[in-house]
Amino acid sequence: MPHIVIRGITLEQTKEISKPLVEELAAICDCGTDNFTFEVPQSVFIFDGEEVPSFPLIEVKWFERGQEIRDKFAQAITKYIMGTGIQEVEVTFISFAESAYYINGSRCDE
Repeated sequence: MPHIVIRGITLEQTKEISKPLVEELAAICDCGTDNFTFEVPQSVFIFDGEEVPSFPLIEVKWFERGQEIRDKFAQAITKYIMGTGIQEVEVTFISFAESAYYINGSRCDE
């Protein structure tokens, strides 16, 4: 955790930025790089009956860390994705409650 779902950039672009991005995100969160996972789903976007290219939409699923960390996290993601030549990036956060998150049947808040 955090789990980062990346849509709208290629798998190759994601691979290219993943290592330096994770290093920066780990520094922001004050945690190890082994806490991060990336998911790059292969999606098809449809508008008005036609297949259209998707725009970069990044979902960050995590335990809330506060506004300052969230802002820095979003800025880092945006910087690396825009560094691939993409002009616009949207980042959204989905926060999990530790009391509602289980690892091997045990709540994370125990």
